[in-house]
Amino acid sequence: MDVVLEIADTFVGDYAFAWANPARPAPYDFPNQVNQTSQVFSTWTYKPSSIYFSLEPSQYAYMSAWDRENVYRQAISLFLITWIFGTILYFVFSTLSYYTIYDHKQMAHPKFLRNQVKLEMWQAMTSVPAMSLLTTPCWLLEVRGYTKLYGTSAEGPGVWYDYLQLPLFLLVTDACIYLIHRGLHHPLVYKHLHKPHHKWIVPTPFASYAFHPVDGFLQSVPYHVFPMVFPLNKYASVFLFVFVNFWTILIHDGEYMANSPIINGAACHTLHHLYFNYNYGQYTTLWDRLGGSYRQPDEALFQKEAKLSATEWQKQTAEMEKIVKEVEGEDDRTYDPLDAKKTN
Repeated sequence: MDVVLEIADTFVGDYAFAWANPARPAPYDFPNQVNQTSQVFSTWTYKPSSIYFSLEPSQYAYMSAWDRENVYRQAISLFLITWIFGTILYFVFSTLSYYTIYDHKQMAHPKFLRNQVKLEMWQAMTSVPAMSLLTTPCWLLEVRGYTKLYGTSAEGPGVWYDYLQLPLFLLVTDACIYLIHRGLHHPLVYKHLHKPHHKWIVPTPFASYAFHPVDGFLQSVPYHVFPMVFPLNKYASVFLFVFVNFWTILIHDGEYMANSPIINGAACHTLHHLYFNYNYGQYTTLWDRLGGSYRQPDEALFQKEAKLSATEWQKQTAEMEKIVKEVEGEDDRTYDPLDAKKTN
């Protein structure tokens, strides 16, 4: 995140903080000083966050009372970066998925909510700022050197680890998210934190960020803890941040490309939304299999006509209604009447 922060500071942050919190004039005269009030004093020196590129700072980098190393400035910047960048990722990827992958015929499902897409967006947009705020301390620990992030292979364990770190990251975080996600389904926790995400029985890609903010943050914690325990290349970290967000959208797109016994894709996650107590994993089915919570998707989900048939939907609805009574008691969702379904 230090690379991202440097880019943001160079193009936006330096100017914004120089205007919002300008530095005091220097207490002594500079050589050839023209206007004493225009000269400021800063002990900050520029150090590139990467050996692969550097962005020479403008004069504005030295004109704020809060230089780039100031913890308060870093916190504000990281919060805004997470909020803005996360929102952009959400809308770009979700919209692309919604219009290129998602089958809008699924919106005729009897358990599709009235105005669901708008509700998903609203839930996401009201949650992202709070999730960003909760995430900011994690980013601060990272940029201030409290992790094992490294910039080059020479700084890390070796070239071999550059290849191992990606599957290791997915394996470890998948296990942690499985445990956290399953814990969020505990009766003492579910109704307070995780239920807002299960409002979407038949989710669209816009449901990917539609969490209670504490729920969304808790499921992201493994991504921040990993580089505190294991070495991780800083560029791989940025790539994985984007990939994780992209994957979260993909497993909500309702397009079941393959019935993989290993990958916990959209088909597996759809069953989680329909039947609640299965397929808690994020990337693989490994931990669900070990934890006894794996449910294999029916073959009908991979046959387009059968998947969208009234028979399949009636079967799903009957089981869902039975389970929702066990998990939630009364179903307080508002579904679309059949004559108001949108299938375009």
